[in-house]
Amino acid sequence: MTQRLVVSTPGNALRKMVGEVPAGVEMIRWDMEGPAPVEHIDIAVGPYMGGPQPLAHLESVTTQLVQSQSIGYDGVRSYLPADRTFANAASVHEASTAELAMALVLASQRGIPDFVRASTKGVWAPARYASLADRRVLIVGYGGIGAALERRLDGFEASVTRVARTARDGDTGRIHGFDELPQLLADTEIVILSVPLNDETTHMVDAVFLAALPDGALVVNVSRGAVVDTEAMLAEARTGRLRFGLDVTEPEPLPDGHELFSLDSVLISPHVGGASTAMLPRMAKLLRRQIDHALADEAFENVVIAPEPR
Repeated sequence: MTQRLVVSTPGNALRKMVGEVPAGVEMIRWDMEGPAPVEHIDIAVGPYMGGPQPLAHLESVTTQLVQSQSIGYDGVRSYLPADRTFANAASVHEASTAELAMALVLASQRGIPDFVRASTKGVWAPARYASLADRRVLIVGYGGIGAALERRLDGFEASVTRVARTARDGDTGRIHGFDELPQLLADTEIVILSVPLNDETTHMVDAVFLAALPDGALVVNVSRGAVVDTEAMLAEARTGRLRFGLDVTEPEPLPDGHELFSLDSVLISPHVGGASTAMLPRMAKLLRRQIDHALADEAFENVVIAPEPR
């Protein structure tokens, strides 16, 4: 068993939420904005916002584990020093992100942006919009967020089709492969994107993908902005043929005055899928489990980057 364990958090909020820790565990504060205050940190937790650049400061310290506060880890390898073990925050953001995706879907389907625009002008503007009930929904990316989305959609009486990189049978039915997307899109009314960003998914949603969707379809992106080709999206949004709900964009943040802001067919939230009160308690529970794993000399959870075997 480890006799002394050093754990760093980027701020006091996470440290406080973790609560009392076992004897021998020393909690320190390090925001990764400069060299580490000590030579060795067993579990170093990175900052939540600001991208992976601060990970470069890990060069100044040895670690057992680098723990992210995000699920996605695109770009991490460019800054993470070699031979480090890196874990993502699976189990932390799924509930919040699925909630926001549902909010974007419901707001878009039931015309909430139009009602808000009318109300700011002092206008009573009743109208009939499409329900979420009975809609054919395609979840593209069936990890933790995709599964959380399906559970929530079930209560809205929508018809759900699941898609992942590799086709397989899941607990709730067939999960189709990416290669089946061309056949599935034509019969889809709502697409929700929850895939990781990698070479295969960058600009997955391009002009061909969008053209295959029927008129009036809604595309909601809560994964990464680069999953969608912005120019292809703009071409469809300008005409209003397709609608979009975006928590992520390319570029990000969107520059002031970007055309996407001005289109009535686009609803934008500023990459806040995981930023809710649900995040910190779940992050604290994950960190506490990682501490327990280290003390027991057990494997860490959620390891997505590991040193090459020697």
